[in-house]
Amino acid sequence: MNIAFFLTPKEELVYEDLDATMRQALEKMEYHRYTAIPLINRRGKYVGTLTEGDLLWTIKNHPDKTYLDTSKVSVKDIERRVNNKAVRITSNIGDLFSLIVNQNFVPVVDDNDVFIGIIKRSDILGYYNKKLIEKGLL
Repeated sequence: MNIAFFLTPKEELVYEDLDATMRQALEKMEYHRYTAIPLINRRGKYVGTLTEGDLLWTIKNHPDKTYLDTSKVSVKDIERRVNNKAVRITSNIGDLFSLIVNQNFVPVVDDNDVFIGIIKRSDILGYYNKKLIEKGLL
């Protein structure tokens, strides 16, 4: 099976630019109610994942800063503790499965490492749950 079947394209996603501010990331995550979002650089390449925990640790480790100061902190300066690994769109389903076990989503890149979307664990589980029900195994 081609992993592109499970792809949610970049155009349908929330992600953040590495040059954004912490405040922009906080507001975007709050508005969309996400706990983690992909980060991309100016060239559109996937560079990592930003999580609520990363933001909270940054606030905790800088008690002299207030919420207003978050507009002065660049996302690229926030230490990230989660390293969601990406797969290439040409990867096989086994490569995807080895990552999705430990990640809620797997970023997908093209042959030039440009971010093109994500594959969500919930979509994979939903697909296989439906198949098992159809075969009478659940």
